[in-house]
Amino acid sequence: MTHEMFTIVLANLVFIGVLPFVFFRRDGSFNFRWWLTGMPFFLSALAVIAGRYGYFARWSGLPDDALSTAASLAVLGSMVMIGWTVGSHRVPLALWHQNDDAPASIVNWGPYKYVRHPFYVSFLVTQIGAFLAFPHIGTLGAFGYAVVALSLTARREEKRLLTSKLGDEYRIYMTKTGRLVPGVGRLAANEPGPGRVAA
Repeated sequence: MTHEMFTIVLANLVFIGVLPFVFFRRDGSFNFRWWLTGMPFFLSALAVIAGRYGYFARWSGLPDDALSTAASLAVLGSMVMIGWTVGSHRVPLALWHQNDDAPASIVNWGPYKYVRHPFYVSFLVTQIGAFLAFPHIGTLGAFGYAVVALSLTARREEKRLLTSKLGDEYRIYMTKTGRLVPGVGRLAANEPGPGRVAA
């Protein structure tokens, strides 16, 4: 891993790490579930740092140039998606897993027109970039952990939205927009959705 690649991947991970302090509302708490959800980003950063300084060895036999190019594109894509998502909000969001957060409105423009959780998409693309920059069981494991953690978080947030005063509006939105991939994970028109029971 070159110094340049190390720098941009670590900068992407650090950027995600500072989002709670520069964008998200500060009225929440860094509760246990928040730390569990954020853990894969710390793990990726540690694996990349350990790899850069020779404590971990990357998987051998992989094409360095192609992986570096792909990692650069992933980091760029992640940063663009984060910026686009931040710019789509009129007010900052609550931190992950805030039990008393009541949504004020449904955002369905910008990247939210294509996926319901664009922040999470950008975070997962960051994890892909970290793995491509430093192919290792640590970065691969962090990516897998992030997929599970963010999928569970998205489902929990959707359940809360469906039971809020905006539930009907959000349910319609869910039928039109994929969860983490455009068109994938849309709610069928007759499906009750997470947290609801069919009549």
